[in-house]
Amino acid sequence: MRYPGGGYRTDPFVDLLFNALLGFTLLFFVTLVYFNPEARTGKVNLKAEYIISVTWPENRTDDIDLWVRDPLGKVVSYIEKDAGWLHLDRDDQGSVNDTVLIEGQEVIYPINQELVTLRGLIDGEYTVNLYYYEKRDPEPIEILVKIERINPSVETVFVKKVSMSRVDEEITVVRFTPTRDGRIVNINNRQLRLTPYLLDPLL
Repeated sequence: MRYPGGGYRTDPFVDLLFNALLGFTLLFFVTLVYFNPEARTGKVNLKAEYIISVTWPENRTDDIDLWVRDPLGKVVSYIEKDAGWLHLDRDDQGSVNDTVLIEGQEVIYPINQELVTLRGLIDGEYTVNLYYYEKRDPEPIEILVKIERINPSVETVFVKKVSMSRVDEEITVVRFTPTRDGRIVNINNRQLRLTPYLLDPLL
């Protein structure tokens, strides 16, 4: 309505409705952004592509650590259990963490094993290292390293037994490149240090 003096005055209720409409419109566009499939393409797919396992005899109390590096240089280990699409599922410390509490009862879990999951694939070379963190038995230890492709079906693509004999020893077991059709190629064991320790020079 026009009032004397040439000004216009609006009803406060109309102003309130207009502001409310602007607010709902803004929320609508924000909702579209969050539900847009293209905005979710960077999310990690939690399905596993490969599992790298390291197993040593149940009667040994030694602590062997698995270190894995992806093609982008990200390294997963007990220090950092999630690195890119790599995840350390279990950090086995020999006899230290063999006892678990189930329904108030202590149960011995004697299997010595560490597992790293590749939840997605990156083009390039992966490196798998072992580090002898703590030696509690005098004899050398034999370790089984296995790589299994589990998508779309389980298939063992690499197996190797290695022997380690002294604390702070680090060895590169395998370096490999996974292909999109499920194979691994460019397999070698050129030594590459992944740990930050300098106690044992790699050959």
